[in-house]
Amino acid sequence: MGRADDVERIREGLLAAAEAVRPFTPGDVAFERKEARGDPVTAADHAADAVLKEILPNAGEGWLSEESVDDAARLDCERVWVVDPIDGTREFIEGIPEWCISIGLLERGVPVAGGIFNPATAELVLGSVETGVTYNGADASVSEPDSGEQVTVLASRSEIKRGEWARFVDDRFQVTPCGSVAYKLGLVAAGRVDATWTLVPKSEWDVVGGTALVRAAGGVVTLADGEAPRFNKAKPIFPNYVAAGKAVSDSLINEWLRP
Repeated sequence: MGRADDVERIREGLLAAAEAVRPFTPGDVAFERKEARGDPVTAADHAADAVLKEILPNAGEGWLSEESVDDAARLDCERVWVVDPIDGTREFIEGIPEWCISIGLLERGVPVAGGIFNPATAELVLGSVETGVTYNGADASVSEPDSGEQVTVLASRSEIKRGEWARFVDDRFQVTPCGSVAYKLGLVAAGRVDATWTLVPKSEWDVVGGTALVRAAGGVVTLADGEAPRFNKAKPIFPNYVAAGKAVSDSLINEWLRP
């Protein structure tokens, strides 16, 4: 089985999960609160999770999903599927079209293939480090604005409301609020915007698929200190990330983000 087969499996999973979600109406869906952190979850999240788990992992492959009980056996697997059945559940509940289904594949802890699909906007970003990236079937790559050009950035709406982006209000950046982390990363990979970053902790299922896509599209995803994030950890959380083309990422880290 080659990488093209992995990408095809991701595409199949994304479309099947979208079908599982289709009976539910964004903006008019019941939800509950998770016990641990109080995050919302819907029957649509669980329906998509079940479909993805059926389609993606083969024998011997690990599984990590926001909506599945974590199995430590994944830590010993060479290949691990990391998914968020609906990334941006709050947006899904509120009817804001900034949510997506996210799939990522790790090999020895490195994101090698991924895909995101936003059914609300019909945007499909798919690819691998070997095959490159497509956006709705057309070849895509990260953008590389010239030095001095304004950098278009997608930022967490909640982080903006908390004032965490106030210091980036500058002629250098055009900042637009957006919901799902995975959707933001997918749009960077597709070259629709230049960058996205966060300085607060995120879970691996938020970013593995998008990280694979950004890498496959010629960009980089690092921590805010420039180090590469490690994935498939026992506690699948890391403190922050920066995703962009190499030149923009280096500029951000060296001029804006380092303490």
